[in-house]
Amino acid sequence: MKKKSKKVISLLMAATTAVSILSGCSGEGKKNADKNGETTIEFWAAPNITQQAYWKEMAKEFEKDNPKIKINVSAIKESPSSEASIQSAIAGKSAPTMSENINRGFAAQLAESKALVPLNELDGWEDIITNRNMNETVEPWKFSDGNQYVLPIYSNPMLFGWRLDILKDLGINEAPKTYSEMLDAAKKLKQKYPEKFVWAKPDLADPTAWKRWFDFFMLYNAASAGNNFIEGNKLVADDNAGIKVLDFMDDLRKEDAYLLKTVTDPFETGVGIFTDIGPWTLTYWEEKFPKMVYGETFTLAPPPVPDEMSTENVKTFADTKGLVIYASATEEQKQAAMKFMSWVYSNPEHDLKWLEQTNLPPARDDLAENEAFTAFFSENPALQPYADAVPNGIPSIDNPKYNELQTFIGQHAVNPVVKGKITPKNGWNDMKKAIEGGL
Repeated sequence: MKKKSKKVISLLMAATTAVSILSGCSGEGKKNADKNGETTIEFWAAPNITQQAYWKEMAKEFEKDNPKIKINVSAIKESPSSEASIQSAIAGKSAPTMSENINRGFAAQLAESKALVPLNELDGWEDIITNRNMNETVEPWKFSDGNQYVLPIYSNPMLFGWRLDILKDLGINEAPKTYSEMLDAAKKLKQKYPEKFVWAKPDLADPTAWKRWFDFFMLYNAASAGNNFIEGNKLVADDNAGIKVLDFMDDLRKEDAYLLKTVTDPFETGVGIFTDIGPWTLTYWEEKFPKMVYGETFTLAPPPVPDEMSTENVKTFADTKGLVIYASATEEQKQAAMKFMSWVYSNPEHDLKWLEQTNLPPARDDLAENEAFTAFFSENPALQPYADAVPNGIPSIDNPKYNELQTFIGQHAVNPVVKGKITPKNGWNDMKKAIEGGL
């Protein structure tokens, strides 16, 4: 999961010819739509076995109560990438009715080309949001034109892991919450264990666009209380918060807190004591690192914030994806798709089944309190912090040039600051010029 979540998302070009296997998937569905009063939906699920199984089960159950709607579930092709496969299908006029696995940045590309339906314009949208209790979670997904093109399915609010055992060895009993607390931990660590580092992460020196989701945007969202970074074609980033983030990263550099070279499993081996962690990591640890025990070896915490800020309800980046309906679908298919979505998300037991099968936190405001999930989190306490943080997760920017723009953040600000090659203020200003030029 981690590999898939963090794979490089290339700039996508619409294919000029239809791919035969894609046209075979959904072309027939549209031809057969509305035969004998029946409507056929082609649903493309994420290229992940657990998610495909979930949607096939949901489709089968839905069809029992809705015999006039047929849902064909198949996996999005991954060659060369799921995004490219969707673009090819749209260009070849063989797009499905709906699909999952869509992040906000890619949705912005599709929306710009008028390939997506604004869900808020379809009957039933408000009912879905209310019945699933997700008003707060869905709000940051609103696009710059005021529309909602994606219904988030899951939200992985990214948290930072701390090696709790090493912190306690330093006389620190809980994860640092503020910049000064983290810098104090860095000083104590280097005094006692000069061979260890706070943040062992070569990605900090890499300009690749998606890597900023798991360092800069986590810190920026926290420091700005969730202020937007880009709205439409305008940079609206909070200058004060952004410079504070870079100042903080520079202060960590001064404490020799970074290890920017690649080492194997630095957090698991204790070479580094702080790193970004998504819920998928926990499953990996169960298999490969059984000594990583929540509350003993490690703990989870939201991003640290400037000293003057509240440490409650701290915002963070959310690795989150959702459902879309394609504009090429017939009106009957669009209505049927909304009916299916409404059916799935009217019952919290369906979200529980999703959580049990995928370990991906459903995008609900009440995930931490709803009794439907209580037993699950009692049995999986390390996932509880993610449930608590779901309403505080901020999705990726909604600009179709997100790859180019996020590359500028690394090139001009994060990378040179952690290397000590530029002052935080100059890095921030250089980044702004580059982004504004790109916009």
